[in-house]
Amino acid sequence: MRSNGILLHISSLPSNYGIGTLGKAAYDFADYLEKARVEYWQILPIGPTSYGDSPYQSFSSFAGNPYFVDLDMLCEDGYLNVDEVRNTFWGDKNDMVDYANMYDKRFPILRKACDAFRNVLNKDNEKYDEKIAKEYNDFRDANKQWVEDYALFMALKDAHEGKAWVEWEDGLKTRNKEALDEATTKYNKEVENYIIIQYFFDKQWKKFREYLKEKEIKLIGDVPIYVAYDSVEVWKEPELFALNKDLSLKEASGCPPDYFNEDGQLWGNPIYNWKKMEADNYSWWMKRLRRIFDMHDVVRIDHFRGFASYYSIDGDAENAKEGKWIKGPGIKIFDQIKKDLGDVDIIAEDLGFLTDDVIKLLKDTGYPGMKVLQFAFDMGDGTNPYMPHNYDKNSVVYTGTHDNETTLGWLQNTSDWVRSNTFACVNVTDQEGWSWGLIRTAHASVANWSVIQMQDYLGFGNDCRMNTPSTIGGNWEWRIRKETLTDELNNRIKELNYRFGRANWKKED
Repeated sequence: MRSNGILLHISSLPSNYGIGTLGKAAYDFADYLEKARVEYWQILPIGPTSYGDSPYQSFSSFAGNPYFVDLDMLCEDGYLNVDEVRNTFWGDKNDMVDYANMYDKRFPILRKACDAFRNVLNKDNEKYDEKIAKEYNDFRDANKQWVEDYALFMALKDAHEGKAWVEWEDGLKTRNKEALDEATTKYNKEVENYIIIQYFFDKQWKKFREYLKEKEIKLIGDVPIYVAYDSVEVWKEPELFALNKDLSLKEASGCPPDYFNEDGQLWGNPIYNWKKMEADNYSWWMKRLRRIFDMHDVVRIDHFRGFASYYSIDGDAENAKEGKWIKGPGIKIFDQIKKDLGDVDIIAEDLGFLTDDVIKLLKDTGYPGMKVLQFAFDMGDGTNPYMPHNYDKNSVVYTGTHDNETTLGWLQNTSDWVRSNTFACVNVTDQEGWSWGLIRTAHASVANWSVIQMQDYLGFGNDCRMNTPSTIGGNWEWRIRKETLTDELNNRIKELNYRFGRANWKKED
């Protein structure tokens, strides 16, 4: 039952083209994990990113991020020219993602690949390939419940210079059938481009997943509890969300004021119409989760507490001060998951303001909750629930998450008292390394799973932090350099996994 994992998003992999992809670097990292006896690779949501570049604010809950389509693989398939790809300027920061440049350069390249791919589909073209044409048509049929609407949504966003769907003309905004049919015909090529790109993603993703299975590495995915207001899901089925008659936000999501933010956090995602969803046994959620479990082995559900009770803010509010707590769907939705999907592996992100209803819901589901060591050492009496001696086995322990400082950055920036208390509690030393002291502590705990950010294994500071919540710009950009993945580091990771019983011995070791 004891196992270990590493948290590193696809975007953070090294590549020559500005962002991590499903190409060679993903396979190389899988090899690296296997050698270190790492059993789980945890990533962030993989949907197309929107304003702010956050994977938690996506245009679609079903589509894959076009940025993750590997260009070298498209060259190998004959859809792109190698020189053209390599001569494109992908940014001057090898260890950071330049999202503005990515937006400007990636889609024109992908559209050229789509044009070349059409030759494969055309029976009158010498490059026609019956097998691939069938594969593509099978992909469209298998994913017709979402891919057609997603492609039209994105084509219409392009036609409206990126404006949110609520700013489109009434016929398109309200999905008038005549207006949609006219737009589908008018933007037929653009719509097909987005479908082809999803086909590219799907093909590369399946190949990547098969490789992980060969390496006996399980993939942990991530489901944001809410969807973006400017998403195909809200545009397609507005009745499932708390909107006004004019489709403006009636209720928005967020968090109340706390020690860290006196205004609270106003996320801006629409709140669900839970009564409407319950009426058809949460079918929208079942489709969403079935898709994500088709693509991952384990799924972390973000903001789990929102299923017990959620914080609702007026859609016109400028901050989160005046919100209210409302009872959520509770155990009913998880009973439906078990009925429809079976005994799937779920991690509950139960961080934040925990009330009795959240604690009870976690217990009733039986899902493992999360423990974060950076939250553990601000009290001196040993009662903090994030202290390792207070864990139960059915937990996933992290040194920190993508929303936290790196462990080194946290130790450098926290108060002198918290730092000294941390060092005293877990015997952190300069010789071992500050980050490694916390990693050792996580691995030594009774928690069944120990998952460590790659930045912490590397001992990196806050210049490599993934995200600072409630800020725009400078987030989700960090990337790893290939040369940092040394044999020395690999052996140290493996030794720690073996020392604390988080990996099975293999003969070659």
